[in-house]
Amino acid sequence: MSHKSLSLIAFVMWLLAGPVFAQTATAPTAKTAPALTNSVTPDQARRALETLQDDAKRTQLIDTLRTIANTPQSQAHQSQPAPPAEIPASAPAPEQKAPTLNADSLGAQLLLTVSEWVADASREVTWAARSVTHFPALWHWLVRTTTDPASYNLLLDIAWKFVLVFGGAFAVEWLAWRSLRRPLQALEARIPRAARAPAPQVTVSDPPSSADDLAAEPALQKRRLNLTRAWQSMMRLPFVLARLVLELLPVVAFLGVGALILGTQLGDIPVTKLVILAIMNAYALCRALICAVRTLIGPSGILSTSEETAAYIEIWTRRLVAVGVTGVTFANVALLLGLHRGGYLALVRLAMLAVHLLVVVVILQCRRPVAHMIRARHGSEGAWASLRNRVAGLWHYLAIAVVMALWLVWALNIRNGYSLLLQYFVGTVAVLLIARVVSMVLLSLIDRGFRINADILQRFPGLETRANRYLPLLRQVASGVVMVIAAVALLQVWGVDAIVWFYGGQIGSRLVSAAVTIGIAAIVAAAVWEASNALMDHKLSALTREGQAARAARLRTFQPMLRTALLCVIVAVVALTALSEIGVNVAPLLAGAGIVGIAIGFGSQKLVQDLITGLFLLLENVVQVGDFVTVSGLAGTVENVSIRTIRLRAGDGSVHIVPFSAVTSVTNASRGAGNAAVNVSVSYKEDTDRVSQVLKDIVIQMREEAAYRPLIRSDLELWGVDKVDGSMVTIVGQIRCTHGGRWSVQREFNRRMKLRFQDEDIEIASNNQTVFLQGPLSPAEIEAQPTQRRAAG
Repeated sequence: MSHKSLSLIAFVMWLLAGPVFAQTATAPTAKTAPALTNSVTPDQARRALETLQDDAKRTQLIDTLRTIANTPQSQAHQSQPAPPAEIPASAPAPEQKAPTLNADSLGAQLLLTVSEWVADASREVTWAARSVTHFPALWHWLVRTTTDPASYNLLLDIAWKFVLVFGGAFAVEWLAWRSLRRPLQALEARIPRAARAPAPQVTVSDPPSSADDLAAEPALQKRRLNLTRAWQSMMRLPFVLARLVLELLPVVAFLGVGALILGTQLGDIPVTKLVILAIMNAYALCRALICAVRTLIGPSGILSTSEETAAYIEIWTRRLVAVGVTGVTFANVALLLGLHRGGYLALVRLAMLAVHLLVVVVILQCRRPVAHMIRARHGSEGAWASLRNRVAGLWHYLAIAVVMALWLVWALNIRNGYSLLLQYFVGTVAVLLIARVVSMVLLSLIDRGFRINADILQRFPGLETRANRYLPLLRQVASGVVMVIAAVALLQVWGVDAIVWFYGGQIGSRLVSAAVTIGIAAIVAAAVWEASNALMDHKLSALTREGQAARAARLRTFQPMLRTALLCVIVAVVALTALSEIGVNVAPLLAGAGIVGIAIGFGSQKLVQDLITGLFLLLENVVQVGDFVTVSGLAGTVENVSIRTIRLRAGDGSVHIVPFSAVTSVTNASRGAGNAAVNVSVSYKEDTDRVSQVLKDIVIQMREEAAYRPLIRSDLELWGVDKVDGSMVTIVGQIRCTHGGRWSVQREFNRRMKLRFQDEDIEIASNNQTVFLQGPLSPAEIEAQPTQRRAAG
């Protein structure tokens, strides 16, 4: 922060603190106020006015003050700026480190906006909770009622009088019910029952019907059944109303007897009379509501239902009426006994909350039957069937939201709350329906756009696979965009001015701009990635078709490394673009990445040697995937070549992984030529010319066969006699073969040579030597030796 900024901040803070000091100061301090005002110089006032009138400078000042206000107390004392008079004009500005997240960036603005939303929401929730619940007033009333002698005596008076009045009235009600039981049973027996759907009956004598008749018959039967039920409901109405009157007579008797008893001297205290009347009226209201529900719904009610359904509805009606009426009655009794108005309202709201929660329980219990009624028939297709199925899975959430919203509107006493709630509900349903339709249309357009013609598929076989790779992601992005627009529309319907967020310079517009920029970067990255892969695959296919196996193998070797390097570059560019858009300063990240790279280079010299050696080996086309090589004394077929290692598969199945830094020499036996060596040793007595002709005939015979013709490139190149000693003669030569046929040709040649030598009686030289040992001669053998020499001579 510069010297000018420090001075201006201190001056503005002093100006803001001046009125506070002026209001809270004593008389001696007020006398010194003019002196403090006179200490402001015209230059300082002029600079303050310029800052406050300039929008950019004012915004910068507000951001700086907000940063200082959010600083913890321990750091604020350390970093508090000194007054302008204590800072020399020549003092250098303190050196500042560039922040990772700019104060005016999208990320900072987004965090600030979210924190403000959370703070506003917490304040609204706190206010709502305080307005709904007044538990301190209820607690004070309970303590006062139990500790005050007058209140205690009043409770005792109410208790014994209530038992007397309620007992007498209830006894009369029971007697009335006993006397009306037989008329009720007789009336119940006369009530017409609802008609049921007849089972289809088919007789052998019925003539076959056409398809139109079969389709129209169920609809006709349903129409007849509905008409029958409507007529029966009209016929049941007088009986049902008469039963309701008979069931209400005991309740009327209960109220009449209770009022007569209270008219005596028992009701001399007004509070006692009002409390007893409130309880008796609550009991009568519960009985009347239950009778009304039984009249409306049941096997013999106006709306005919099954006995199981009627029993379920009656049970939950009793629970809801009991909780609601009891809670409201208790709140009114407490109000009569001196409870504060706030505590009374809290009790009533809690009682109604319990009723609404019971309704939520009923909704959850009935979610499956109602969903089954809403869901479209099996096999139905179309937009309407899809909408019905979606509503069937979500109806209970909507119902629960409406029920709780009704309670909130009533509990918070919102002005025009129910009309607003109806407006919000209709608007929400409309927005959701429009969003669903738009989403379906958009997804169908995307699916249609990704359909590829047969001609294009024939020209580019892998195009469909690549397109299907991005189709789910594009569908999710489209659905997400529709959901975001629908959410903004819902906020607008609910009274939140969400469109303002997307004005110029606001958080919404900046967020949309950042999302669009990141999306464009991602699309360009995906296009570059797919174009590169398609180009490599197309080049590889072209080389394979043209028969350039060596270049195809070389490209196939380079392909994984090229893809890895390209992917790293693309991910880095997109990540830096995203970070830059949300306001992160990427310069420190790049500097840190460079330092980390240097540290890794110094600390991992072996790794760097692997990378550099592997790069040059690949550039010089030393090895390729599929070659049979010998590397550092290990032989095998090359299965994979990475930027750091080479993987060999030996003949016994074992795998050798050799780092490039350990490679000092490479022997490659797969470079187009492989010569089968011929090295034959025959006995000294054999004719070498004859042996040589036999060997040539063997190679000529092999070249005439289809299995060995493509493997042998020329006839036997016989170099002649390589070695002669007293026991054998060695003849050497070679057979020029392809690199893949060397070993098979040599093995077959050796097999046929052995068989031909056996047929031609050619003796293969043996390394064994025969030694004859002779013992001492007898006198007769000694005399015979001169004679044998003369005869031999």
